[in-house]
Amino acid sequence: MIATRTPRTARLRTLALTGIATTGAAAAAITLMPTTAQAAEPVQAKAATVASASHDTHAATGKSGHANNLDGWIKQSLAIMKDKGIPGSYEGLHRNIMRESSGNPNAQNNWDVNAQKGIPSKGLLQVIQPTFNAYHVSGTSQNITDPVANITAAANYAAHRYGSIDNVNSAY
Repeated sequence: MIATRTPRTARLRTLALTGIATTGAAAAAITLMPTTAQAAEPVQAKAATVASASHDTHAATGKSGHANNLDGWIKQSLAIMKDKGIPGSYEGLHRNIMRESSGNPNAQNNWDVNAQKGIPSKGLLQVIQPTFNAYHVSGTSQNITDPVANITAAANYAAHRYGSIDNVNSAY
């Protein structure tokens, strides 16, 4: 009888430990705090953003020939960046955009120190107006929330400050 209990007991211990580890991981995932930009935007906007941020090959294309979604905006910005000698990769841009705005081009931070000074961070890469103005790339819109203008200006700023947007792994 002891021989049959030992394998069963060992199996139950393994299951219990697996359950604890899984529960712990789930609890850690649940307690993660959103980024400042994510906290500032409503839940409905996030749901719409996820749909628009997908790599939808059937999305309408703009005059640039790129899709009018996050994938297209990044690709259009990369083409401009290449032409202007601004370093950066799709992965670096996408990673920072998702952290800063979850892909919402209209995201705005209304609570941080910049917002308290009257210059909230805006757009896909959460740029403040003075930074946007200083690093704006000619040939893009003057509108800070224009996705391509926002991405390209932020990448230009990151290139001057950090060498590339690819080197940015937190708020900048």
